[in-house]
Amino acid sequence: MSEPLVGIVMGSDSDLPVMREAAKVLDEFGLPWEMVISSAHRAPEKTAAYARTAAGRGLQVIIAGAGGAAHLAGVIAGHTPLPVIGVPVASGALKGQDALYATVQMPPGIPVATVAINGARNAGILAAQIIGAARPDIREKIIAYKEKMARQVEEKSALLQELGIDGYLEKMGGNKG
Repeated sequence: MSEPLVGIVMGSDSDLPVMREAAKVLDEFGLPWEMVISSAHRAPEKTAAYARTAAGRGLQVIIAGAGGAAHLAGVIAGHTPLPVIGVPVASGALKGQDALYATVQMPPGIPVATVAINGARNAGILAAQIIGAARPDIREKIIAYKEKMARQVEEKSALLQELGIDGYLEKMGGNKG
């Protein structure tokens, strides 16, 4: 197996169902990744060490997902020169809004690219695009991915025109309500 190019870090194992989506999309693009659990609050030294050593180990991008106070992405960004993508994870009474604000509101000099709440799939795509800026093979896979999405939209639109609303919903298993 190739050395990982993307690090996927989560603050808790409860974030795994969300963060696995980043790994899935990286697999689609053929990009090797590693995944660890490391809390900014419960394991701050481990988190800082992971971030400080990431570039030297060959990582090119880090995706960090956390819920609640969600300081993980910012702490990692403060300890690495690599691009960091934050994934706010929905949890607790605020359903991820607190994590979104904590992830997106970084001080000057500590940027964290932030995707939507539970947006780990987009984080994986963004990581591939960052790597693809210097790797034509990955860039071509991204182009093909986007072309496939466009074709799917056109196919769905044509089907809607052909079947009408009720027929489309029935065929697609949707709700007529």
